[in-house]
Amino acid sequence: MTSPTTNKFSAEVRERAVRMVLEHEGEHPSRWAAMVSIAAKFGCSPHTLREWVQKVDRDSGRSPGVPSEVSAKLKALERENRELRQANEILRKASAYFAQAELDRRFKP
Repeated sequence: MTSPTTNKFSAEVRERAVRMVLEHEGEHPSRWAAMVSIAAKFGCSPHTLREWVQKVDRDSGRSPGVPSEVSAKLKALERENRELRQANEILRKASAYFAQAELDRRFKP
């Protein structure tokens, strides 16, 4: 899932940058140093690259957290739940309105 803002980098570029971090982190004193070095080559910020790497780590199970697929499904279910609650509220109000209208009609001469 992409953010609502315009993504400057394609999925292929993101995947390649993450793969480079994972392959070359042993050549640097820390993973962050590898990210700083590789981010400069791709023209993105190290923090952006760090987010991409963390997402891949979560999705692959290397680090704790909710995988992107599960998170997206949860968001969709929450949206559906919210829509169903709104529909139920509308139906409840309509039912009460028509029940009251029926009562009013019965008592008019």
